[in-house]
Amino acid sequence: MSTFSHLDAGGEANMVDVSDKDVTKREATAEGFLYVSEDVIRQISESKIAKGDVFAVARVAGIQGAKRCADLIPLCHPLALSKVDINFDIQADQNRIQATCYCKLSGKTGVEMEALTGVNVALLTLFDMCKAIDPGMHMEGVRVLEKKGGKTGYWQFDT
Repeated sequence: MSTFSHLDAGGEANMVDVSDKDVTKREATAEGFLYVSEDVIRQISESKIAKGDVFAVARVAGIQGAKRCADLIPLCHPLALSKVDINFDIQADQNRIQATCYCKLSGKTGVEMEALTGVNVALLTLFDMCKAIDPGMHMEGVRVLEKKGGKTGYWQFDT
């Protein structure tokens, strides 16, 4: 039976001690979707958003979000990420934009939380830049797609 690793024997919040873990290459990819109006998709596709290049700004914001994960999630370890990659895919047939965040490092703990934070910050930035056009946008489907490394090895979301 699995236990919550962030709780001590008394049930109190506890930062996991990773000092005895091996340094291995760790990778994770997360995704999420921002559902938008046809007008938002059209204006992004035609580079007509008044605030500028929404994907360039959201990409930098997502990278920054992944790097600052430990400042936002109290029990996450501060990590020296070696790679963060944010990508976007306009899926006009479903009125949505997919964002993905890939994180990588050599370390003692995984990067799933960093990938999830990066994708959320990227989506929130898209929302911020497009809210004047469509205040009814919404985010869905944020999840880890896959992780590699560490004790559990490879894991992939089962669709």
